[in-house]
Amino acid sequence: MQVYRIGSGAGFSGDRIDAAQSVVAAIAAAGEGGAIIFETIGERTLALGQIAKRRDARKGYEPLLEQFLLPILKICIEKGIVIVGNFGCANPRAAAAIIIDMAKAFGLANIRVAVVEGDDLSGKVDIAATERWEGDSHLPAPSGDVIAVNAYIGAQPIAEAIRAGAQVVVTGRVADPALALGPLAAHFGWDWNDFDRIAAGTLIGHLLECGSQVSGGFFADPGFKDVPAPANIGFPIAEVEADGTFVLTKAEGTGGCIDTRTVKEQLLYEIHDPAAYLTPDVTLDLTDVDVIGIARDRVRVSGARGRAAPEKLKATVGYYGDWLGEAEISYAGPNALQRARLAISIIRQRLAMRGLDVTSRADIIGTVSTFDDDRGVLLSGFQADGNGDYRVRFAFGGEAPAVEAAVQEVNALYCCGPAGGGGVRQSVRPRVRTVSHLVPRSLVSVSHTFVGDVV
Repeated sequence: MQVYRIGSGAGFSGDRIDAAQSVVAAIAAAGEGGAIIFETIGERTLALGQIAKRRDARKGYEPLLEQFLLPILKICIEKGIVIVGNFGCANPRAAAAIIIDMAKAFGLANIRVAVVEGDDLSGKVDIAATERWEGDSHLPAPSGDVIAVNAYIGAQPIAEAIRAGAQVVVTGRVADPALALGPLAAHFGWDWNDFDRIAAGTLIGHLLECGSQVSGGFFADPGFKDVPAPANIGFPIAEVEADGTFVLTKAEGTGGCIDTRTVKEQLLYEIHDPAAYLTPDVTLDLTDVDVIGIARDRVRVSGARGRAAPEKLKATVGYYGDWLGEAEISYAGPNALQRARLAISIIRQRLAMRGLDVTSRADIIGTVSTFDDDRGVLLSGFQADGNGDYRVRFAFGGEAPAVEAAVQEVNALYCCGPAGGGGVRQSVRPRVRTVSHLVPRSLVSVSHTFVGDVV
């Protein structure tokens, strides 16, 4: 049975820029077309993209766009491999224009690039009148101005664009699995009411969306979970059959590993309810999914089930927050832990003496910093011989002048603090906060447009 191959070229903004090359080469070698997806948007990434677009109308798309696509664009077009990416971020049209320019440089003057829009709800929805997404219900209500409101839209406009001849599809905020579901639905002609097949395509997208996480990335633990050649890790490729059954694999000669362990870890990644993973296209039920290793770096996955999609769509609201200041200093050698504790005590007293209105947190990296809370409960009870190498990290939140003053106090520890402090690093920058809400589908109108038709 002929399969459709779809691979991952990136799992987040800032991912490896050369990972897609081996994926594309493997798909091209099969000689049957296929697709490659780029997932580069996070909640904060999108807010930062909106800020960049406000500063320059030509910006706001994925900063690594050209580095991702330059090595693969020509071969993808020549071999019939569709490129789908949310690397449009806050400005899909600008990203599409860049891709057109790249194509012209390769002599690909007739490239068909489609832009999917409709996720940007800025000015179209009263957020105060909507329901907070339960996953963010514990977060405080933001007080800053709204940067942007972007809904998670589904795969249908991606599929429609591909059916209309798109060779590259540029999106903004779509649900991550939709990047893969769109090409699959277009290729196989799946009915959007065939919930089991739509669920299968969504599952494929979920496993591919984080790039190398399913092929050994974020997995290695030497001596317990060994991953071969992680510096050359191969990004995943799904070989998909018409019924939605698929095999996960990767290109020959690449590092990493794909086995039942890596697949199961990614299967449950970011899943709140395995029986009801909510997406704009379907409610995915994972409870009957079978994960079977059939050969080295080949895992067969089947059994996805689906139900109707939820009535409301998730939307991320980006707000301007306060300012964040960070500063670090190191202490090493005999009694270093106690000197690190003393540095924290000095800073707390200095903040009070100067009346600096900031929230603050202090961690001693090398003790229990990763799992401690803002109050330092674990650190207060931590016992050790005190010798070693410790890094003290301070974080301050508030208005810029107070945050800058707090950071300066850490710098002053060079001479005004405990013995042997050194290696101070410091930064002050504005903070972006995001909160997700649920919005009615009726407020979201999605469409695709080919670049030549953009006005």
